[in-house]
Formats: sequence, structure tokens, C-alpha cells
Amino acid sequence: MRENPGYALTDPQRVKDLIRRHPWATLASATDEGVVISHYPFLLDEVDDDLVLLSHVGRPDERLHRLGESEVAVVFSGPSGYISPSWYGVSPAVPTWNFATVHAYGTPEILSDEQNLAVLERLVDHFEDPLPHPFRMRGTLENAAYAERIVHGTVGFRMRVTRVVAKDKMSQDKPAEVVERILGELESSGPYANPALARWMREAR
Repeated sequence: MRENPGYALTDPQRVKDLIRRHPWATLASATDEGVVISHYPFLLDEVDDDLVLLSHVGRPDERLHRLGESEVAVVFSGPSGYISPSWYGVSPAVPTWNFATVHAYGTPEILSDEQNLAVLERLVDHFEDPLPHPFRMRGTLENAAYAERIVHGTVGFRMRVTRVVAKDKMSQDKPAEVVERILGELESSGPYANPALARWMREAR
């Protein structure tokens, strides 16, 4: 990703917040057979102060990605959306796209079946907790036995992030009054209404 200091996302907590709120990510590996890309949900290992990711892949993705052998990239995409120059109220102007993204690099550490099952359980709990009647992987003896069988079809991994490239392009180059007009359009009912992007822009300010 092109370096642009004006849009660099350097706050570690903001980086972690983007990952927490947008856990569905793209996993990319460069192998002898070519580039391999997959998509999986990721969690932060919250007990570690450093940036550490937890996830799993379905077999045989671990072989396709050659997990554990070399560096991979995990790309998280935050809020994004089209920004029309008609909103600026100034001329000349051109369209653009506001976005937030995190590129996390590291070499995955393959987990044991027991560790993998614990990660899968954490993933399920993470997404089930907001529901009124959360499903639990080991909520019943029958389901616990089923979970222990299917875990062999996945490979869990832990990845300590050794390098981060993150960008937060949120109209920082525009005057405050122009940004307010952009926010007004994003929070309206128009064809490019985007309240999630508007919320992230306000937080970035």
C-alpha cells in the first residue's frame, strides 16, 4: 500500500479497534505456486499487549498458504465509501473514496487441536454473546462431542504481528466546513448515505 503520512493510522489502540469492529479479513500468502488468498474471521489475543491475531483455516488451506513457513498478510477493511465533489461547495474538486484499512504482517504459529478448539470456541462466543440466547459450542454434551470431531477439519493459528501498515483516509486534507458538509451527506438519506463511515470520520477527528 502506498505510504501517505497524512493518512497514516499510527495509534495502536485505533488499529486494534478497527480489527475488533471489522474482524472479517483477507489472508494473503506468497507461495512458490503463486499468491493464495482466503477470507476468515480474526480475533485479537486480548491477553497480550502486543498485536496478536487468532484464527483458523479450513483444511487444506493451511497447506495452500504454507502456514508457519513464511510471512503472510492479513488485511482488515474498515468503513469506506464514495465522496462526491458536489458535496464540497468549492471548485475545482474531484471525487474520492474515504476508507480505513489495516495490513498486518507476521508468520503464523500453528496451534494444537486443543488450542484450536479453544480459539474456535472464543470465536463462536464473540459473535454469539450479543444474541439474547447465545449458542455455545459445548452447550450440550452432544454438541461438545460434535465440536471435538469437526475441529480436525480446521487448523488454528496464532500470529504475532511484526509489521503494520495502516491507513485512515477521512478527508483530513479538507477544511472543517467541507468535512461537515461531507458528514451531513453521509448521515443523510441520499444514495451514498453511510452512517458507519460518518461515525468513523467523527471519531478520527
